[in-house]
Amino acid sequence: MKLAIAVLLAAQSAAAVEFHIQFAALERMLGEQVFTEEGRRYVKGDRAARCNFAYLEAPHIENDGGRVRIRARFTGRTALNVLGQCVGLGDAFPLAIGARPVYKDGQLRLTDVTVVSENKSGLYIRRVCAALAAGLPRDFKYPLEDEARKTLEEPGRRELQNFRVPEIRVENGALVLVVDFQLKVK
Repeated sequence: MKLAIAVLLAAQSAAAVEFHIQFAALERMLGEQVFTEEGRRYVKGDRAARCNFAYLEAPHIENDGGRVRIRARFTGRTALNVLGQCVGLGDAFPLAIGARPVYKDGQLRLTDVTVVSENKSGLYIRRVCAALAAGLPRDFKYPLEDEARKTLEEPGRRELQNFRVPEIRVENGALVLVVDFQLKVK
């Protein structure tokens, strides 16, 4: 209720509201919603796949000149099970994901994604980075408008309308979302 009153007061005095989401809070949100399997985010296979899997873990978010940088640890294997032994490629290494957050179709997404290994190179690592850079814009979607509705709406009493995010900035220590909306109180 206090949040709704604060939002109402802010909405009356300004055309838009700025939400500053601290990187530590973003890391917790990623942990709760994306890195859900024992702190891991499987991007290929699952924990039962012994020879053919890939996952990210231990995400850390920071500012990278107006873009988001997510440092994480990658572990993966692309191999065949031959007589109980995995035969093929695999590795574990830290990587950095650079991206520009955008709002589209009610969701917070990543665009202009780059992925680089921070201390290793090789064919497998280059292929992993290229696959992650291609897949993350498609796979990462945070339902921002739905979450705002859950927080602000109350059936029969309050209705969120005209939800827009005209600006997103990455500042030191926080992601800043400029949100414009109407809250209809019945």
